[in-house]
Amino acid sequence: MIRVKLLQRELFREMCLIASICLGGFLCLILLGRLLQLRDLFMTQGVTILDLAKLFVYLSPFFLILLIPVSCMLGLFLTFLRMGADRELISLRAGGISLWPLLPAPMILCVLSSALTLWISLSGISWGMDNFRQTVVELARHKTSVNVQPGVFNTSFPGLTVYARQTDPGSGHLQDVFVLDRSRSKTRATIVAPKGRIDSDSDRAQVFVLLEDGHVYREEGGELSVISFDRYLLSLDMTRLLGGFELSDKAPKEMSWDALRTLAAGASGKKDLDFQRRVEIELHKRFSLPAACIVLGFFALPLAFFFQGMRRQFGLLVCLGAFFLYYVLLSGGMSLAKGGAVSPALALWLPNIIFLLAACVGMWVVVGEREVNFQVFTAWLSRIFGRHRANT
Repeated sequence: MIRVKLLQRELFREMCLIASICLGGFLCLILLGRLLQLRDLFMTQGVTILDLAKLFVYLSPFFLILLIPVSCMLGLFLTFLRMGADRELISLRAGGISLWPLLPAPMILCVLSSALTLWISLSGISWGMDNFRQTVVELARHKTSVNVQPGVFNTSFPGLTVYARQTDPGSGHLQDVFVLDRSRSKTRATIVAPKGRIDSDSDRAQVFVLLEDGHVYREEGGELSVISFDRYLLSLDMTRLLGGFELSDKAPKEMSWDALRTLAAGASGKKDLDFQRRVEIELHKRFSLPAACIVLGFFALPLAFFFQGMRRQFGLLVCLGAFFLYYVLLSGGMSLAKGGAVSPALALWLPNIIFLLAACVGMWVVVGEREVNFQVFTAWLSRIFGRHRANT
């Protein structure tokens, strides 16, 4: 009994270590690629390492709900694959220890991963995306304030020419403002105001110039009209400000669980059919991906037994290939559900059902010690990669 407990503890430690390394590597690669879209913001003043770290933290939950299942799967698969390569699985069987005493440690890891993914999907995503939008909009507002230099005609915004005699980059206040608006094809407006300020609205993901006590000179059809105003709001193009990174209205995939349930309950007649389908898809997705941690972990166990003896780099490709198949089924089902071809429940849960059935068949083969020959597949992989190394 003590020997089995020690074995389970060492198994759990090794699986957690591998899963953590995989999760950290995948997350850094994805976040770096995503944040490169905001590289223009990082080149301006006021963006610190702390701001970059905040963006990493806020954006992480959005990707973790998909990365945790694959990392859990890799942790289990590579651990048992290593044990098979070192002949530890054969030694355990020779010592009278079957597969069943080895299951508690993998199942604990799967359940913990599922619980973490469920918590992130229900509350972490909306918290992260709300703070991410707020931080990015504030950085964009600061960039706009820095770009509007005193006594310089600024043309960095499409269709707008902005001039201010005095500017304060810290507060965004402007003095003696002149704006030439050519954003509309048929009309051209000249806006003059003694004061204004650059501000932002994180909820709507907007950066704007608020002008006060000025006049609008609008030319249309050869006629000139003059309009006085107390307050004039001039929205700036966020896509241009953020270097192509779009912050549109909050999508269902960015909302909290309570917001999704509210929309699902009162969406009839208020939103179009496409929006209702996306809400239903997201409701099922928030539970199907946490369940995938258990399903994929259960699937990885017999897969590691089938390919025991394979080199770790080849095993990594096999495991990633299996997850890629899961992701193809998931994304394909979501596309069909968005088009109305299948129900969201079937689209989101069918990949889990397929992989769970495959896992049950695999466990039946492994527990019964039935012969499954994958030597041809292993030899084919070795031949392919050996040829590639020879060519390079």
